[in-house]
Amino acid sequence: MSLLIGSFTIGLILALLALGIFISFRIFDFPDITAEGSFTFGAATGASLIVAGVNPLLASLVAFIAGMAAGAITGLIHTRFKINPLLAGILVMTALYSVNLHVMGKSNMPLLSETTVFTWIEQFSVNISGENSRTMVLGWEVAVKDLWLLLFCSIAIGIFGMVLWWFFRTNIGTAMRATGDNDQMIRALGVNTKTMIIAGVALANGFVALSGALLAQYQGFADVQMGIGMMVWGLASVIIGEAIINDNSLGMVIFGAVIGSVLFRLLVAIALRWGLNPNDLKIITALFVFIALILPGLMKNKRKFNLTRRNHA
Repeated sequence: MSLLIGSFTIGLILALLALGIFISFRIFDFPDITAEGSFTFGAATGASLIVAGVNPLLASLVAFIAGMAAGAITGLIHTRFKINPLLAGILVMTALYSVNLHVMGKSNMPLLSETTVFTWIEQFSVNISGENSRTMVLGWEVAVKDLWLLLFCSIAIGIFGMVLWWFFRTNIGTAMRATGDNDQMIRALGVNTKTMIIAGVALANGFVALSGALLAQYQGFADVQMGIGMMVWGLASVIIGEAIINDNSLGMVIFGAVIGSVLFRLLVAIALRWGLNPNDLKIITALFVFIALILPGLMKNKRKFNLTRRNHA
């Protein structure tokens, strides 16, 4: 049960990553691979500030802003210099690898002895329930502090999801959505689509970097390699959510991305529990995303085939 609760907690933290990927891929149709660099950038920035004695919440906020800066650079390269969005993301992601090393000063920065957001929650749990307090959940004994961490992440992601839903219903948010749907139409209405793209990609990478900062605090370290494969992870979460929710309304799509992140992390935890070699995890992730991408088309073709057969019967 502890493994299950931990998987749910990490899945909720990575839901911020999924929301960032949702903004870039689904709102703007922008294949932004910057996420792999900005995820680590957020972790490196947050960890470095925490080690320097900065308040963990302030460090997380600065990590969010740092991610936005990285995304804005990608957007600028694409809009101002007419470079393909995929190539623009690769350029920034490559540059961020060196930036992250400079920010941390080394390839790995431990946080186990530092005060983080999750340290506060654990201390709150001790004050409420006592040291090493445990309880029964569905017949399994679990640590109370793990339940508090899960509750905190659930509330935090719920707030972020509602704020994102509200934002995309404002005038600016609606202009961003319209830019992704039909840039010619919204340009004809006097909206600067280049600015919308830059702001949207910046916002997406801000969420990604915040996810990295929180994951580093939860795991107790930041590593220069921790962003590898995170774009695929976020994309898989979004695809899973869309397949499960099957509702294109804005609120349900955001909710689906969160649910997809949790379920995907749970699937990974189960696979590792059953003896999957950790070295094969990225291959399995890529294969799963491939299946999730082609499955809707296969199901659609099957429905058309069955409908044709009924019509000819």
